[in-house]
Amino acid sequence: MVASVPLDQGLLLAAVLFALGLAGVLVRRNLLFMLMSLEVMLNATGIAFIVAGARWSAPDGQIMFILVLTFAAAEVSVGLALILLMHRGIPTLDADAGDHLRG
Repeated sequence: MVASVPLDQGLLLAAVLFALGLAGVLVRRNLLFMLMSLEVMLNATGIAFIVAGARWSAPDGQIMFILVLTFAAAEVSVGLALILLMHRGIPTLDADAGDHLRG
């Protein structure tokens, strides 16, 4: 028999992870840390989908988690490409330095 995580504890974990990711996006100015914080936020939503799907014994949560993972992979690839392109023009990863890239 597989032990299941209670709904309130799973959603609390997802909320805490999402809040930590949101704080990381809002507080940090380094683009790589902001990208990692976005990943934490996406994983928190995935945990919420898994917990909700397990609560109602539906595979929808796992399907949505696969969609979230796919979105996260696409976001990382595009985000890292943009960061590398920006780093060529400006040798810093500060998010405020992107204002100098205007034409």
